[in-house]
Parts: sequence; structure tokens; C-alpha cells
Amino acid sequence: MVSLLARLSLPGQRDPGASPSRHAPVLAALATAAVTVLGLLGVGLASVVVQTLDPAGGMPVAGSARLAGRLWLLAQGGGLVLGSGPLVLAPLLLTLAVAWGLSSAGRGVVRACDLPGGRPLVGVVTTAVATHTVLAVLVGLLVTAPDAQVDLLRSAIGSAVLALLAVGWGAARDSGLLDDVLDSAPGPVRPLLRATGAGLLTAVALGLLVVAVALAADTGGYATLSRSLGGSGAGAVGLLALGVLLLPNAAAAAIGVAAGPGFAVGSGTLVSVHGVTLGAVPALPLLAALPDTQAVPLLAFASQVLPALAGLVAGTTLGRRLRDPDGGSVVAGLWGVLAGVLLGLACGLLTWGAGGSLGDGWLADVGAPPVATGLAVALQAGLAGALAAAVTRWRALG
Repeated sequence: MVSLLARLSLPGQRDPGASPSRHAPVLAALATAAVTVLGLLGVGLASVVVQTLDPAGGMPVAGSARLAGRLWLLAQGGGLVLGSGPLVLAPLLLTLAVAWGLSSAGRGVVRACDLPGGRPLVGVVTTAVATHTVLAVLVGLLVTAPDAQVDLLRSAIGSAVLALLAVGWGAARDSGLLDDVLDSAPGPVRPLLRATGAGLLTAVALGLLVVAVALAADTGGYATLSRSLGGSGAGAVGLLALGVLLLPNAAAAAIGVAAGPGFAVGSGTLVSVHGVTLGAVPALPLLAALPDTQAVPLLAFASQVLPALAGLVAGTTLGRRLRDPDGGSVVAGLWGVLAGVLLGLACGLLTWGAGGSLGDGWLADVGAPPVATGLAVALQAGLAGALAAAVTRWRALG
């Protein structure tokens, strides 16, 4: 789509063979707007399809459109003010989809206009961020209602930050700016970042495995919760889709348990290896993964290896990618400690983004504590990463 837009005659373009770099901001605005339009259409169409499963007719098309807009804003850090209090919880799977779309838009504009960097690149990112933010505010104005008011300020800030990170990453990557920065950075920065990314992916994958095992161990509880909500196939499919969108959030909660601090679902429910406190929770089938008793489940103890395994993956990746001038096994071990610290920082940011609020009072705090989780992962992954990096580097050097 971006390449097609680049070939169109833009205002002021007299020479078809001229460089389209001066029209890059216009193309960036169009590409960013296309991400919002296509994303809302996709989420809205999915909502409409789910509603068609309801024999009673389900929610009208206008209601499905409002639901899609609210999910779109929540995924970007927005918030809703309901009768029960503020709702601030980003479905991270949808957040990743939005970020991928914005990053692809930035990369497409850079490729179509052949931007080398500098001011043209800044103009593209600025225009894309401004366009995405304005569209988010407009969507918020359209989907707000007396019973569900959109927090416009929070939605604007969240969408701006997400667009800046995603479009900036995509544009810097395809323009070569990112490679230039990494090449000029001192030390093995590139292997270090790759190792941190590998460790984070490992932590999330293991967290999802913990969630899957917990759900498989209580399929009866999942079915009971689904039936207790009543409704027909539309409700079951809708809850399943919502659970899928929240799977990364659940993985972040599992990382919190594995690291030690645990996670909370409101003030009455806390799950950690130090104890379990069960209280009233929302009737979401995904929460069937919670323990059924006050006893700490065996799965929680088994998950304690998660930070160490993620650190081992990070350290091994680092040791394999170090170059000859980067030093021996001792230096690799020190860089492995830093890789573990960065992994802890990434896990802390993940748990921060995965948490939120489901209302006032007893549901005001949902998720794992970011600072405690990040520190715990950094300590465990740093030790494992140092060992793995040193051994891998020693073996590589023979």
C-alpha cells in the first residue's frame, strides 16, 4: 500500500522522476492513517462476526464499532471511566499488532522515498506520530458515552508514545540509522541487544507455557466460568477472543510468579511462591488458571527456573555472537551480567505494560509489581547469563 501511494502524483510533484523525499511526510500521514483505518475495520469486523453467533441478534453494528474503538484505544495505553471506576488494561497482543502496523508504515515510507536519515527522517516520524495521535483522539471522541467515557489525555499520550517507538524503530532500521548507531557504539552492543531480546522471548514463551499448563489442569473451571456467564456462542467466542488478546498479560503475570514477587488480581487475590490469597475476581475464563486453594501450587515452584533459563539463553546467545576483539571468557561473563540486568529491565517494563486497573477499590491494582519483578529477574538472569556467556565464549575460543 505504501509503495502504491508513493507512485501516485502528490501535490507539487512536477517531475515524476524526482526524489519523493520532500513528499515523505504526506506519505507518512497516509500510511499511518491506513494503519488506524484497517486496524479498526479488522477489530470491528471480528466483533460483528462474534455478535452474529448470538441467536438473539447480539450487539448492533454501532455497538460493535464502539467496542472496537475502545479496544483499540486500550491497546495503546488508553483508559475508560466506567461506573465501577477506571478501566486501564492493555490487551498486549493487540498492542503488538498495532506496533507492527506502525513500524511497517515507517519502514515502507523510508523504502518508497529512499530516505537516508536526518531531517527527512525526523519529519516522517513527527508527521506519523502527530497523525496517529490526532486519529486516536478522534476515535476517543466518537466512542465515548455516558456509561463509558474515554480518558482522552491518557489515550493521546499512549498512542503518541507507541507511534514514536514503533515508527521510529521501523524508520531508523530501514534507513540505516540504527546500524550506524550500533556500529559506532563502544563494546559488543549489538550482541548484547540480541541476547536481551532472545532472553525476553524465552521468558515470555515459558510464561505462556506456565499459563497453558495451569489452564489445562483446570479445564473444568474454565468451562464452569464460561457457563456461569450465560449467553450463547457469541459470549463464549467473545470471551475466548478476549482471553487470547490477554495471553501476553497472563505470561507477564507468570513471570512475576517465577521471579518471586507474584501477581495480584485486585486487593483480595495474590499469587506467589510465598503464599496464595484468594478473593473475588472478575468472571473471566482465563482466570481459571488461578489456584483453587490457598496452597501454593507445584507449578509455581517449578516455574522458579524461568528467570535462570531465560538468563542462560541470553548468555549463550551473547557468547556465540561476540567477536574476536571483544575479549575472552572473563569479559564475556561480565557482559553476561549486563545482559541479565537488561533482561530484568525488559521484564519489568513488560509487567508494567501488562498491568493496570479494572475499577476502583478492590480491583484497582492488577498484575505483577514491575520494580520487584525486574530486580528479581535481573539478579537471577544476571548470574545465569554470566555463567552461560563465559562458558560459551571459552568453548568458542577453544
